Amino acid sequence: MKKWSIVTLAVVLMLALLPAAVAGDEKEDSNGQERFSPGVEVLLNEEIDQLEDKNVGLITNPTGVDQELNSIVDTLNNHPDVNLVSLYGPEHGVRGGAQAGDDVDFYIDERTGLPVYSLYGDTRKPTPEMLEDVDVLLFDIQDVGTRFYTYIYTMALAMEAAEENDIKFMVLDRPNPLGGVKVEGPVLDPDYKSFVGKYPIPLRHGMTVGELAQLFNNEFDIGADLSVVEMNGWERSMYYDDTPLEWVLPSPNMPTLNTATVYPGAALIEGTNVSEGRGTTKPFELIGAPFIKGADLAEQMNDAELPGVQFRSAYFTPQFSKHAGELSGGIQIHIKDRDEYKPVKTGLTIVKTIHDMYPDDFKFRAENSEGVSFFDKLIGNGWVREEIENGTSVDAIVEEWQAGLEDFKDVRREYLLYTTSAQEMIDMVERFEAEGAFSDDEAVRALKMHLTAVKRFEQDDSADKVAKHIEGFKLLLNQQLENEAISEDAYDALMAKTKSMMGQWG
Repeated sequence: MKKWSIVTLAVVLMLALLPAAVAGDEKEDSNGQERFSPGVEVLLNEEIDQLEDKNVGLITNPTGVDQELNSIVDTLNNHPDVNLVSLYGPEHGVRGGAQAGDDVDFYIDERTGLPVYSLYGDTRKPTPEMLEDVDVLLFDIQDVGTRFYTYIYTMALAMEAAEENDIKFMVLDRPNPLGGVKVEGPVLDPDYKSFVGKYPIPLRHGMTVGELAQLFNNEFDIGADLSVVEMNGWERSMYYDDTPLEWVLPSPNMPTLNTATVYPGAALIEGTNVSEGRGTTKPFELIGAPFIKGADLAEQMNDAELPGVQFRSAYFTPQFSKHAGELSGGIQIHIKDRDEYKPVKTGLTIVKTIHDMYPDDFKFRAENSEGVSFFDKLIGNGWVREEIENGTSVDAIVEEWQAGLEDFKDVRREYLLYTTSAQEMIDMVERFEAEGAFSDDEAVRALKMHLTAVKRFEQDDSADKVAKHIEGFKLLLNQQLENEAISEDAYDALMAKTKSMMGQWG
């Protein structure tokens, strides 16, 4: 037998452990925070054993990719430990080839040879025949954070089908592009439920698809055998471009993150005879109609002094959809500060302003036999349209829906997967203190004192007091940065955690 010296053994051992040590280091960034990975990568790298010896069905679309833009369809189909047996396409299809509202038919995927079942058309809920050979049903689709974006209801209906057919349902979580902090808009009145609003959640819900899946499953009695493969390293304060993910169009008229940011309010225009910019290169950012004078509308909108946004007079000719081939006057929405921007209030103000400026030309889309307009389905009730027609101010309308929004926040808090605690923030302050990030002990003491109060109210589950004191902590951080009492790196990291916590409790 070959003899090894102690030195040689030590070198061999070091080399053996090096990859693991490097891998461990790579899981954290320079601030000691966990590096980002979407649910699909966590599944493949850490939890693939959940799919071994199982027949797998996959609900996805072009957004189902990893950080290297590899499609989950191809990755799972080629994986030696996964038996992918069927694909299911939502609105726009698995490969994203269908326009909004177009039915998608059954077909065979050319690349994999797998059957692709449509979940948008005559059948929106998987049938027992579609699921006949499936043991586990995966969902991996990028949502855009707005109630009337239909993918979350494809997910909910598939969860129902999974429960009815004794199939495990797994959600591979992805970021909410708008972050997980802000919640805005009226909560859906169940009397107005449809495929653009199935459950009582607000227009901007501030949740990931995994969090929504848990809420739907428990609050609305779906009862599926549900598991969520959580992301690594996602904070509630993150917008999509705060992650390393490339933007892949979730649908043909969602070309950029800017589109998604204006969408919760600008898409209300779809319930009217005004163009929401479909058929242009700036859908939902361009709003107009042939009867609108762009300069006049821009002036009125800027006079409203809405936070975080500015409006520019614009003229455009849609190539399809409303007013196709007609020159339309209107506005372009320019976001100046997305943290301050309120998309739902902004969209409602646009609707009301055009309604008031052009009473003879503006129209809500026609009511159906039950007296419900498509605008009502989008806003989630019938009373907002009535208040606009009655001349009620936008501020009064927004105030009217606040009570329901606060009730939703209380329910929402129970299902948040990505949370921050006061103790985590105290630990972070201490780590930055050790690194010399503060100018003096008094700055550290002030931050810790504030966080100790937050921790006490957090333990008592006193949401109002946590929100109030974390807001005070935010102001203190800003003051310390202004006085150069804290380094910019420490400030940025603590402010991200602060915003995340505000999203939990605010």
